[in-house]
Amino acid sequence: QDYTWEDHGYSLINRLYPDVGQLLDEKFQVVYNLTYNTIAMHCGVDTSVLRRAIWNYVHCVFGIRYDDYDYGEVNQLLERSLKIYIKTVACYPEKTTKRMYTQFWRHFKHSEKVHVNLLLLEARLQAALLYAL
Repeated sequence: QDYTWEDHGYSLINRLYPDVGQLLDEKFQVVYNLTYNTIAMHCGVDTSVLRRAIWNYVHCVFGIRYDDYDYGEVNQLLERSLKIYIKTVACYPEKTTKRMYTQFWRHFKHSEKVHVNLLLLEARLQAALLYAL
């Protein structure tokens, strides 16, 4: 909770490997901010709350929690099948099945599901880097 990518990880990795911190930060920001402002058949939707919930849930799975985030949002926004999918992909990717992929967000586009995968994999990378640093 006292050690975040923005406040500590970025600067430390830049000291160890110059310019790598900037590249990683841009990579995280591109995936985190990626949106078409749609959810399933609804257009013009602000998806930032959902993206933040997914990102913070992945960090939570790895024991990283933030005092300034309301984790009640995670339970409101992420259905059980999505949480199971996220935890499996992040922790046990070899156990991920096509059935698990099709079980969450059944009415959503594949591009939206792929975006969930990108979010969780980048959040997992960031969590691993925080532990390593």
